[in-house]
Amino acid sequence: MLQMPSIGTLGREEFQVDVTHTIEFADSQMPAVLSTPWLIHFLERAARQALMSNLDPEESCVGVHIDVDHLAPTPLGQRVVCQARVIQVDKTLIGFQLEASDANELIARGYHKRRVINIERFARHVAAKSGA
Repeated sequence: MLQMPSIGTLGREEFQVDVTHTIEFADSQMPAVLSTPWLIHFLERAARQALMSNLDPEESCVGVHIDVDHLAPTPLGQRVVCQARVIQVDKTLIGFQLEASDANELIARGYHKRRVINIERFARHVAAKSGA
């Protein structure tokens, strides 16, 4: 790592809920709302954003743990802001406090860990598992 991230470093990801981000079982009775898997996707992107300036060119980071409470629905078309704040640094394992809000309320909160990895070593491991 170029430098260890500081406690309090913030990553942010904003998006507008479109049809691809909604639950697949929406119908005439069940409104189209942001799905939990897509919410987690954007929360992880916010955490990755918090680390990117700390990484060497041969490094990346991968998620290794996530615990998220999806607290409220967000309808199609609304804007969501996801934030990930560094709260723990243990060598290559970084812990984040997560929050997401729409225009009306807090819609999610949780905890996430990412591991800083060497891209080449990681690729070799994946290739070995793939039989390549």
